[in-house]
Amino acid sequence: MQFFSSRGNVNKKDGKHYGKRRPTANRDKRPRSPVFAAIDLGTTNCRLLIATPTPTGFAVKETFSRITRLGEGLVSDGVLSERAVKRTISALKLCVRKLEKYKAVRTRFVATEACRRAKNGADFVARVKRETGLDLEIISFEEECRLGVSGCVPLINRDIRHALVFDIGGGSTEVSWANIDERNRAHIEGVLSFPLGVITVSEAFTGKGLSSAAYRAVVKKVLSYLQPFEERYGILNVIEQSDVQMIAMSGTATTIGAFHLGLPVYNRAVVDGMALSFDDLVKAKRKLEKLPYAEKENHPCIGPQRADLSLPGCAILQGICEMWPIGEITIADRGLREGIVMDLIRQSNSGTEKK
Repeated sequence: MQFFSSRGNVNKKDGKHYGKRRPTANRDKRPRSPVFAAIDLGTTNCRLLIATPTPTGFAVKETFSRITRLGEGLVSDGVLSERAVKRTISALKLCVRKLEKYKAVRTRFVATEACRRAKNGADFVARVKRETGLDLEIISFEEECRLGVSGCVPLINRDIRHALVFDIGGGSTEVSWANIDERNRAHIEGVLSFPLGVITVSEAFTGKGLSSAAYRAVVKKVLSYLQPFEERYGILNVIEQSDVQMIAMSGTATTIGAFHLGLPVYNRAVVDGMALSFDDLVKAKRKLEKLPYAEKENHPCIGPQRADLSLPGCAILQGICEMWPIGEITIADRGLREGIVMDLIRQSNSGTEKK
């Protein structure tokens, strides 16, 4: 004789189950978290972020980052080279493969300085669409700054009311001056973009390093770009009267931070949010100057793709620190793509589209 059970048919003698189990009540009704995706295509890197929302922000499902040097040679030729375009499209195809694993409800894929500046930037975007299916959007530097600051908000000290956030890219550097309200929301007062990045500086001073004179020339050039911004917003006066947090979001900053810590391999969990004093920055720069080029290429936190970019990045960073002697930098291994995802989540919650 058999007895019916909610778990199927059960034989009284052997106690074994026969037939299919009924699905539990919650198994099919469990809601799936929506997925959001962002691509940040810069002069140096191609970065992808796929995430789902949480009560405090988002949880990362998958990330991808590859150095493509899309802006290589742009300063001299004014166009994106075929070699750089092929490298970049290859990286974007890898992004597509990763995106295909998820059904993102909202996405945004942006391109920044290299595409803004290149004569063939629009042609490149059209080619990306043909070869990968991705809709790239060339954004303004103002939008780039807004998204970058949004991505860095979790690192802002809740007791601080002002923040200087900057991104040393491959073809340019963006600076944002923001006020922070009691709810830890950033309100951008001013933004600046100037045409010095690690690739443009490296190509201007060809070779595998910067001489002391060339290094100082870069620092002075940075200061000349920053001076009008300082005069307009009076940031030095604010620094004298209250605490200001300086946040650096770039491969330059994360590389210097990891190099200073002497990490055996790059570790985002350790670097993201770390504090680097100006004194430690100078020490790291001096160590980099003395390090033979071959050792930079073999260093686990620098590697062959950044070996020629480390000192140009230091020079730009030093210029910013000399203009605003706050004394400490917060290193951010986050920025534009995180800001995009936060935007997409907010838009989804409010039922609005991106502007």
